[in-house]
Formats: sequence, C-alpha cells, structure tokens
Amino acid sequence: MSISSGTTLGGRYVLTSLLAVGGMGEVWRGTDSELDRPVAVKVLKDGAAANETFLKRFRNEAKNAAGLAHENIAQVLDYGDQDGTAYLVMELVEGEPLSTIIERERTLAEDRLVRIMAGTARGLAAAHAAGVMHRDIKPGNLLIAEGDVVRITDFGVSRSTDQTTLTQTGMVMGTAQYLAPELALGKPATPASDLYALGIIAFESVNGKRPFTAATAVDIAIAHVNDPVPPLPGTVSPDLARLIGDLLEKNPKKRPRTAADLLARLDSLTLREPGATPPPPTAPSNDSPASASAPSDGARTRGRGGRTMPPSIAPREYRPRPDGPPRERSGRSVGQ
Repeated sequence: MSISSGTTLGGRYVLTSLLAVGGMGEVWRGTDSELDRPVAVKVLKDGAAANETFLKRFRNEAKNAAGLAHENIAQVLDYGDQDGTAYLVMELVEGEPLSTIIERERTLAEDRLVRIMAGTARGLAAAHAAGVMHRDIKPGNLLIAEGDVVRITDFGVSRSTDQTTLTQTGMVMGTAQYLAPELALGKPATPASDLYALGIIAFESVNGKRPFTAATAVDIAIAHVNDPVPPLPGTVSPDLARLIGDLLEKNPKKRPRTAADLLARLDSLTLREPGATPPPPTAPSNDSPASASAPSDGARTRGRGGRTMPPSIAPREYRPRPDGPPRERSGRSVGQ
C-alpha cells in the first residue's frame, strides 16, 4: 500500500506530514477525524511487513505499550492493518528525541540530565511494575517535550514476563552502543538491563561521547562485557559520577536494583554549581568512582587474545559449554 500525505488509515486517521523514518517504518503526523485530535501514526514499511519477525515486533510494541499508562511513556491509542499495511496510533508528543539534543549540544547541564534521568526512571518503573522490560533504551527512543518532560517510545523489542521470546535462542536484541553486558551474553533482560542503558546515556551526556566505541556492533558488545568504563572528566560532580559508575557495573546485581532505587539516588544527589571549579585531583583509592566502574573479579578484563566473546555473536568454537569442558580454539581468527 502506498502511503503519502492525505492517506486515511482505519477510516479515521488522516496522515498529514512525515515526522521520521526508521529501519522498520515511518512515523507520520496525523489527525484522528472522529475525535478531532492530533496523533502520531507509525506505519510499517512494505518490506518489513513481509518479514514475520518485524511484524511480530510491531505487534509486540502495540500489545506491551498499550497496557502502559504513564505520563513518561508515549501512549499507544490504536493498532490496525489496512491492505497489508500495519499501523500503530500513538499520542503526538511535541518535542524532539534526546539524540537530537545531544548531537546539537554535545553535553547536557547536570541538573537537566538529572531531570531527564528521573523522568525516564519513572516511566521505566511503571513498565517494570507491569512486567515489561524495554530492552532498547537509547537517546533516540526518549522524546523530550517542553520542560524536559520525558516520553519513552518504541517498545518494539520489549519483553513482557508472560511472553515467549521473539528471537532464536541466544540472539541479541537492542542497540549495541547501549547494550547491557548480560544481554550481550544472551541472558534475559531484567530491570537492571534498562538501567544500564540509562547509565550509558548519562555517561554520554556529561562526557560528550559514549564509553565504548568500535568499528562494528560485535566489537562494541564485546567491550560492554570486557572493558572497564573510562573515567569521567573531573568536572563531573562526584555524586553523579558515582551514580553513573554504579549504573554501569558489569554485574547487574551491583547496579541500583530498581528504577525506584535510582529515583531515590537521583533525589539525593549533590551537584556542583554550573561553572564551579572542581577540587584538585587526588590519588585514586579503592572507593573512587573509577574503581567502582571497573569490572568485578567475575568479569575481569583480559588481553585481546583472551577476551570473553558473547555466545550469541561469537563463532561456534568460541561459545562456552556449561555442560562440558571448554572447547579448544582453532587457529582461525574471528574475522576469517
């Protein structure tokens, strides 16, 4: 089905202008002619609609997000299919993605970052309470409205506790740059996995770049599993630096356990006044934020030749066998 300005879906949703284009679909500004209100309509592309996995993700987003009613979650209003074109109707959020703000401003003021983190945490708390793990928290999925009000969007790869998985065993879901180590290792998502992604966003927002970068998604996923978190600039408030370090713990049990716990930490933060001169550096100790963000003994960083390979993306001979002795590596390199 051809989609353009003026197209009417479901006999009531009139598309007016294209807002965004993604890998799976397009998002249009539209009008609900029955209720005379503006809406956002997400339309699955023809190629994606023919892909059963993409179609399942789209339906999954409709099902999981429709059951969540919270001011920090973009509300899903309707779902339908017209002439083979699946569409999702959502509230229209007048704002811009956090990714656009970060790209434009490079870094965020700490007080603004804390407001955005708190709004995201409140939305995640509601989702987690309903048994839904988002699994793809990233700046592009956080819409920032006036007053820095956050709306979490895109529950396409989310997982409800009462659902079967959408993927084959061991397949990684999410975006590599914000992927929690346990997800890179093919383990189930928990609330701590979403909080890790929020920690990556916080790191990026005060540092101007993400902690782990590489040429490929595979290398980035491996870095999440193996590499220590780089130290933050000394200009970052110590309380905030410690919180970011805790969110980026390799072991999910060492992170804030729930979004409510994170909110409590955010409420108690002491931030430096903008423009304040940080104190002179001191020798690092075992209690420093840098050491807090280092991997635990269970995830000790190894040399490049002995790095842990996420089983879902490693060649078969590299995958750990919990029911037998370790496989011997062949002489073949990963890239061969």
